[in-house]
Amino acid sequence: MSTKSLCCSLLLAVGCLFTGSGCIAQFGPNLGFLAFPIPVSPLQQKKHEDAHWMHERYERVSILDPIPAGGPVMAVDPPSDDQVMRVLETIRPVQGGIPMLYEVQRNNVLIRKEKIADFIDPVRVYPLIGPARLHHARWKCTVYFTETKRIGWPIPHTLVDEDTREVVYIDMDHLHMAGDVNTGKGG
Repeated sequence: MSTKSLCCSLLLAVGCLFTGSGCIAQFGPNLGFLAFPIPVSPLQQKKHEDAHWMHERYERVSILDPIPAGGPVMAVDPPSDDQVMRVLETIRPVQGGIPMLYEVQRNNVLIRKEKIADFIDPVRVYPLIGPARLHHARWKCTVYFTETKRIGWPIPHTLVDEDTREVVYIDMDHLHMAGDVNTGKGG
C-alpha cells in the first residue's frame, strides 16, 4: 500500500469513529444540530403556557343555540375568577419578580362583578357559521386586594397597601344561531 492510500484509509477510519455511533448506516431524517435539546427559560415556557390557556379557555367565541321565542335575552354567565385574575395579570403583572430583591403579592382577593351592557345584534351571516346573532355582554369587575411589596435592596423593607383596587372590563361576546338549526329555515 502506498502512503497516500494509507493516509486516506486512516482519515476515513477516524471520520467514521467520530461521526458514527456504532452503526455506519443511518436511516430516517437527520436533524443535525437540531437533534439536541435546547434549554428554554421557565419564564418563556410559562408565557407560552399562559397564552395557550387564554386562547383555549377565553379567546374563542362560542356558538350557542337559538334564543327561544319569549325566552330570556340576557347573558347569564359572568366571567370566572380565573379569567378576571388572568386579565388583571396582563394589565398589572405580579409574576416575574426577583426573589429576595423585589417581590409583589396579592392577598385577600375579593372580586365584584357587575354587568354594564347586555344587547344582541340583528341576524347576520357569518362565514363558516351561517346566520347568527352576536350577543354582547360587558362586565365591570372590581378586584379588591392587599398588595404586599418586599424590597430587598439597598435596605430590606416591606410595603403593604391594605386597600388596593383595580377595575377590569371584560367582554363576554358569543353567537346565537338564528332560525331553525335542523331545517335551515330562518326566523
